[in-house]
Amino acid sequence: MATPFVDYYQILNINRKATNKEISAAYRKLARKWHPDLHPADEKKEAEEKFKQVNEAYEVLKDVEKRAKYDRLGSRWKEEEGGAYQQANQYRPGSEESHFYTESDPGGFSEFFKQFFGGGVGGFSSGTGGSSTHTRKVVQGEDTESEIELSLEEAYHGVSKSLRVNDRAICGSCGGVGIRDRSFCPQCGGTGSITREKILEVKIPPGVRDGSRIRLKEQGGEGLGGAPRGDLFLKVRLRPHPRFRIKDADVETKVVLGPEQAVLGAKVTVPTLDGEVYLNVPPGSRTGTRLRLRGKGFPLQGGGRGDQYARIVIDIPAEVSVEQKEIYRRLEEIGKGGG
Repeated sequence: MATPFVDYYQILNINRKATNKEISAAYRKLARKWHPDLHPADEKKEAEEKFKQVNEAYEVLKDVEKRAKYDRLGSRWKEEEGGAYQQANQYRPGSEESHFYTESDPGGFSEFFKQFFGGGVGGFSSGTGGSSTHTRKVVQGEDTESEIELSLEEAYHGVSKSLRVNDRAICGSCGGVGIRDRSFCPQCGGTGSITREKILEVKIPPGVRDGSRIRLKEQGGEGLGGAPRGDLFLKVRLRPHPRFRIKDADVETKVVLGPEQAVLGAKVTVPTLDGEVYLNVPPGSRTGTRLRLRGKGFPLQGGGRGDQYARIVIDIPAEVSVEQKEIYRRLEEIGKGGG
């Protein structure tokens, strides 16, 4: 299968005649823009991919020989390398074709990390004479966010659920520094962390609302240098319900009445989150009338509960018997004063 073509010039937003200085400047700008540590949790996955693409493009275009092969052969340039060059998850450190950046390399990634992160990412610090050292800094894991979808009944009563979430762990290959052997880490693509899936048993307390956040202590990103993990915040999303509508702590449901029930009044059953209850509908109720069921809503902060409102809807039957039609005609005559 042919290797799909990746336009490194387009990734760095430069033209094909760009100088090394222009390539380095474009790289520094995009690396600042897409470094995952500078993005919120919901944007990190996209930022990681963009950051890896930028790193790969820079690795190739900054190297004179690789760039020449890439310009000449396009997507087939790697084949001529004889397997020496590998993409991020295939790259072998120390191979002849590896490109290492030094302190004298203008615009190299170590200079970028030094000026932008004050000496390194996750404990990397540039040395002298082209060498590097790693100092194990203690950095608490980042807080992460995920969503959990619940039914209205689950949110009201509380529930225990198994939840699959993406976990951000320190890259075992580079120890979280994002670099290895003075090049971008092949395992994490220079991000310092990897994403993996884990399953959590989550206990949802009763009365959570749509949009509320539940904190799971130390279930977020892994810490660096033995530091504690960050926290995981679960954002609650409630699925639409066929019977109930929620506004703040109040619940609304629809009660359908026949014309005679609306006119004469009736005792009807109404669904609530605690089960069915009886409701007395007063005579003369109209469509849109809201009858309150006190204390049948969601729990309130500090104690107590909201209310439930039964919204009256009068149903006009689509089919009526001959006898019913006659009654309606009689009602019409009475309404016109026909006695």
